[in-house]
Amino acid sequence: MSGLSILLVIVVYFSILLVVSFLVGRKSTDNNAFFLANKKTPWWVVAIGMIGSSISGVSFISVPGMVRGLDFTYMQTVFGFFVGYLVIANVLLPLYYKLNLTSIYTYLEQRFGKYTYKTGASFFLLSRTIGSGVRLYLVTLILQLVVFDAWHIPFVVTASGTIFFIWLYTHRSGIKTIVWTDTLQTICLISALVLMVTQVAKQLNFSPADFASSMIHYSHSKIFVFDDWYSKQNFFKQFFSGIFIAIVMTGLDQDMMQKNLTCKNLHDAKKNMYWYGIAFVPLNLLFLTLGAMLLMLASKNNIQLPLLSDDILPLFATKLLGPVVTFLFVIGIIAAAFASSDSALAALTTSFAVDILGVQHMEPKMAERKRKYTHIGMSIVFVIIMLVFKLLNNKSIIDAVYTIASYTYGPLLGMFAFGLFTKRQVRDKMVPIIAVASPFICYAINALTTSLFKYPLGYELLMINGLITFAGMFLLSLNRGTVELKQ
Repeated sequence: MSGLSILLVIVVYFSILLVVSFLVGRKSTDNNAFFLANKKTPWWVVAIGMIGSSISGVSFISVPGMVRGLDFTYMQTVFGFFVGYLVIANVLLPLYYKLNLTSIYTYLEQRFGKYTYKTGASFFLLSRTIGSGVRLYLVTLILQLVVFDAWHIPFVVTASGTIFFIWLYTHRSGIKTIVWTDTLQTICLISALVLMVTQVAKQLNFSPADFASSMIHYSHSKIFVFDDWYSKQNFFKQFFSGIFIAIVMTGLDQDMMQKNLTCKNLHDAKKNMYWYGIAFVPLNLLFLTLGAMLLMLASKNNIQLPLLSDDILPLFATKLLGPVVTFLFVIGIIAAAFASSDSALAALTTSFAVDILGVQHMEPKMAERKRKYTHIGMSIVFVIIMLVFKLLNNKSIIDAVYTIASYTYGPLLGMFAFGLFTKRQVRDKMVPIIAVASPFICYAINALTTSLFKYPLGYELLMINGLITFAGMFLLSLNRGTVELKQ
């Protein structure tokens, strides 16, 4: 498939998104539409769109590549995700709807005070800005290598153009547009994934019976690890970490919760979360199945695989499986990347405008103007992050950023847990110190366990981080009862 053909696919794809954006946002472009879609979104639209938002372009590439080194053990974490989604539906969503929140971090202000509130929002802004910027960078880099390098188009143009297109179809109505465009993009993503599996099955000459038998008996199809406590793939570590990862990176994440808050009522929001959780399990199993099939095909045809697991799917999709799979791959990564990035851009705009600028306290025209400037500013920040990582050009740096980002979600977990499960009031001005110190203490604990016991901490760092924040708030709290939350 030629670069020109791929570019044509991208242009047609974005044109469809722009049409959807125009149709959805033509009647309402105010802040209520941008932040909450006027609370009129059908629950099933939100559920479908959330799948695309949670599966970034990096996940689209990385999950199939996991099979070579980790078998199907990632499913243990996915099972934990499902339990986490049940907790979100029955603990966090009722709270958010009861308080009628626009930004979920407003809860921290009502429960503890201004300093805790600003700290929680700042941790989200830091984590999401860097994390989403890096994810979009990695996918944009693939498009640069596959298409734009051949035309000698600089990466800065590709990066700026990508962000401009995302801004173009989200700037009018924000989340009101995104819940619909993400639904379309999720359908494209899942369709591309299913069709890629079908195409690879044809290359392997699999009948349906052969397919099932090969998957069951394949050496890399192992899911559960119960016998090795030192392994990061131990079931209990993966499962319980999956629960907390889902709670923090979905339930305490403005990006994901903002979509839930666009539902008409709590009942619909719960239905959305249940069905989203159910769909997430088979979808990830299908990603891993695709990875296993690619390994089988490599073995069958004596194909030398790249050293990096993340390069396995791009290698097959762009060079070895023909133009149909290349087309599907391009559609898949575009859908995954932009379904994740557009909602992140809207959530970051919402959080900064509401939590930092306080637009909810401004007169409507001023508030809308501030929101528009914030949306442009966040778009520029995304471009800058992408260019910085292009200059660094070091995947170990990217891995380090993801590790740092995972540390920053721990304090959010501790703050919300302390608010929900205790009635104690905290010394508000001390919370920023506790929240900043907690990741550093976690880092020291990880260094200590690695040095003394040869036991590097994995996903359990998130739980330890949250526990440290919780303990710090408890030690510096006063037993004066909780403040009355405003509804």
